[in-house]
Order: sequence, then structure tokens, then C-alpha cells
Amino acid sequence: MSDYIQELNEGQRAAVLYNDGPSLVIAGAGSGKTRVLTYKIAYLIREKKYDARNILALTFTNKAAGEMRERVDQLGGCGADAVWVSTFHSSCVRMLRRYIDRLGYDNNFTIYDTDDQKTVIKEICKRLNIDTKQFKERTLMAAISSAKDELVSPAEYKLQASTASGYGAQTIARVYEAYQKQLRQNNALDFDDLIVKTVELFQSCPDVLDYYQERFRYIMVDEYQDTNTAQFKFVSLLAEKYKNLCVVGDDDQSIYKFRGANIGNILGYEKVFPQAKVIKLEQNYRSTQNILNAANEV
Repeated sequence: MSDYIQELNEGQRAAVLYNDGPSLVIAGAGSGKTRVLTYKIAYLIREKKYDARNILALTFTNKAAGEMRERVDQLGGCGADAVWVSTFHSSCVRMLRRYIDRLGYDNNFTIYDTDDQKTVIKEICKRLNIDTKQFKERTLMAAISSAKDELVSPAEYKLQASTASGYGAQTIARVYEAYQKQLRQNNALDFDDLIVKTVELFQSCPDVLDYYQERFRYIMVDEYQDTNTAQFKFVSLLAEKYKNLCVVGDDDQSIYKFRGANIGNILGYEKVFPQAKVIKLEQNYRSTQNILNAANEV
């Protein structure tokens, strides 16, 4: 057994060595979650002789991606720099820059920040005679962002709003519809669109999805408990063909809940991938049966 594998404890080693399909690594704080992923990447390249270009590692922040990149380069040896280590959003930008013309956009689309979004929302409210004292721009932006996290389109939102009581949902539906039209006219995407449009691209262009499924035959996700519905859809579509998806997370903490994280993604992982192997990094952390029970309640 290679020296670097011997540095791992029993749970970490089991997680690194299992590579025959989907796996869910349940890990508490400080139990070496990111270490498992970086060592697994090294193991796939050095021992299993995977082409580094076929490995995708996803995380949430540029800082985390930078740290993972550094560790992968140190451990993985020659050629490890070809592993695609990235945040969700950066990965989607790279894919969309290449293929978004399939959805009717120009490939040189603009990415709107919060200030850009606010300007567009303000103009729309003025045009639609919506009182921004009653419906603040940030409230409207948050509602639209939540809808996108759940992959709810303007048309679906409008349909849901038509059966909702009160004026609020219908107002948001009008703004959402006008906002997306304006972004399309401006050849622009907001931050949430980066994931949504990539999912849309995969669903509407099977050849593009197939290209990336072949490209990324092994996919890993750090801090999986913090994924939202759109991010989960993105990953599950990519992993659909080879099912080599290793997700690492702590079902007791979801620091991004306020940003739309769906804890059901980790609790219900085995519903989507019934053949998944569950590995615990801490012996006394939580029994597999409890995880299954929680998944069944979601």
C-alpha cells in the first residue's frame, strides 16, 4: 500500500479506496472530509491510472477550490494539474462559454452582479407600476433567486402564483417574467442562472450532456450538504452515465441554508442512487440506519 494511503485512518482509507459506483461519505467537522477527496483523486491517478482530465472536483468557494487545487497538485503527481477543480459556478461558466449559443444566447454573455440585478429590477418595477416601498428590490431578488434554486421557471412560478392567495406571489411572478426577458435581451445571466442554464443546456442538448459525461467519468463534491436543488440536478445529470459520484458532507450542518441549500440532497442521496455505499468517517458519528431513517422521512 502506498505511503500516502497509510497516512489515513480506517474510515478515510475506506472512503478513498471505494471507487465502484456512487458513495456518500458522512463526516463531522474536523474529520478530514476534504482530505478524503484529495487523497481519492491522487489514488485514482496514481494507482487506478485514471486520466486526470476525466476527474471533476466541485466545491463552493474560490478559497476552498484553491486549497483543494494546491493539495491535488502536491499529492497527485505528474499530470494532476489536468484535474478540473472548481466551484459549481466556475464550472458552469466554462461550459456555458462554450455551448450557451445552443440556448439562443451569445457565448460572450455578461454575468450580472447584485448591483446590476437591482438596476434591472428597479426599471421593471417602474415600468410595471410596482411600489418599491411595498415590494423592495432585494425582496424581489431573493424570491427570484429562491425560485431559480428550485429550478422553478417564470412560467411555472406564474402558474403557482395564480392559485396563491394574496397579491404578493402574483406581483413577484410578473417581475420574475419581465426580469428574465430583460436579461435575455441584454445577453446576460445572473449568478443563479449559471447553474440553471447549464441544467437547461444538458436537458435540451443530449450531445452536450454526453460530451461532459464522457469527459467527467469521476465526479466528487465537497460540502455536499450545502447543495441546492439546481446544483444537485447539475451533478446528478453529469453522473447519470457512469454513476461514479462521491459526495462528502455533514448532515448536521448546513451553513448555506439561508442561500437555498437543500439538506434533503444528502439525506435522500440513496433514493437517487440506491446502490450508493455509505461510509462514516467517525465510528460513533451516526449509524447508517439513522441516516436511512432520516432519508425516508424527507
